[in-house]
Amino acid sequence: MANNKSAIKRIRQNEKARLRNRLVMVSMRTAIKKARAAVDTSAENAAELIKVASSSIDRAVTKGALKRTTASRYISRLTSRKTA
Repeated sequence: MANNKSAIKRIRQNEKARLRNRLVMVSMRTAIKKARAAVDTSAENAAELIKVASSSIDRAVTKGALKRTTASRYISRLTSRKTA
């Protein structure tokens, strides 16, 4: 356990950030899964779901839950899956 005041505060901050990031990441992962499933089954709304997923990925970057390069890799893989 933390001994000094600043370490205790940091623990509180880290916990809040973890919960915030978790919320963003869960919604992003769900959007990606829906998009992948739509592409795999050749659904007619696949393009729309990919757009929603890519927007969700960009939102995660904006919130600081995901790095820009990781996001671009995710988006790239989604779009290449659509064309393949």
